[in-house]
Amino acid sequence: MVVTNRQAMKLWRAGRTIFIDIFPRAPKPGNLHKETVWRPMPHKNIPGSHWIANVGFGVLSPELQSYFQRSLARLTNDNKAAAILFYCLADCWMSWNAAKRALALGYKTVFWYPEGTDGWAAFGGRLERSEPLPMERPKQD
Repeated sequence: MVVTNRQAMKLWRAGRTIFIDIFPRAPKPGNLHKETVWRPMPHKNIPGSHWIANVGFGVLSPELQSYFQRSLARLTNDNKAAAILFYCLADCWMSWNAAKRALALGYKTVFWYPEGTDGWAAFGGRLERSEPLPMERPKQD
């Protein structure tokens, strides 16, 4: 379901929807000298959101697909009926891709917020600095 700025704000205030930012994060360039300090660009998102970086591209590597699935399972406590809202920047199709992936994984209450952080800020919502969820590896038995 597509939501507007007003609907997104209402869902956020109700506190029963998991907000997920899909904004990509550039990797550390491989050609940097080993002693070079790498400082990724700061990123702000909707307060209380979870940033699952780099999972909105058209095609995902198996590693990113696994990261996406594990992150959703953890954030929803494996509840496929949990309400989830995906966003990025205004008109960013990466959040649409992520919402579509969540539906394919069996999640039932999936929202797409196409205005993203741009619409949120323009509508008067505040943003806060964020860091992406870590790409933890699954535990091997």
